[in-house]
Amino acid sequence: MQAQKFKNEKGDLNFLKGTTEMNVIFKYDNLRLMKENYTEEEYIKSHKSNLNEKEKGLGEIWIHQWNNAKSQVWEPKFLLLLNKYSNKKITYQLNDSSAKYTMIIDVVWLYPGWDAFMMKQPAKVTTKIQIVDTNDLQNVLYEVESIEAPGNQFGSNFNNETRLGEGFAKTAKSLSKKINKFL
Repeated sequence: MQAQKFKNEKGDLNFLKGTTEMNVIFKYDNLRLMKENYTEEEYIKSHKSNLNEKEKGLGEIWIHQWNNAKSQVWEPKFLLLLNKYSNKKITYQLNDSSAKYTMIIDVVWLYPGWDAFMMKQPAKVTTKIQIVDTNDLQNVLYEVESIEAPGNQFGSNFNNETRLGEGFAKTAKSLSKKINKFL
């Protein structure tokens, strides 16, 4: 089992005492993939082409999965685990402009891992997490980097997007435990 690593922490979380709700925003503007640090566009083009070489039309099916993974797998998994492990003191939700604070999850690097029956490598998710004043998104009150959160699970998982979802879940679980120490 790999441990979650947080680095480059700036600020503390004492300001969250008494907070009951927090807005969450996901950003993918700085996203890079694989050890080659492909842009998302480069990765999609390459992976789609590789899949279509294996079987015609497979790349188009995958693109649909990839495009839906953000809103239907990664973000929901993150929010589910963040809320589950938050000791119910703070409720985290997307697009809650009434919340005093906003958590920005800037997804900066993804590695989908692989699963070949008896051998596997977990996905890895790296994010930069900021908590800011909702009325002034430039006012960063807390910042930390989550480095290579492992997206591993028991049994086989041949879907890149769900393996990555486990990395988002691991990030959320570790982050909520960190936040709970200050509440």
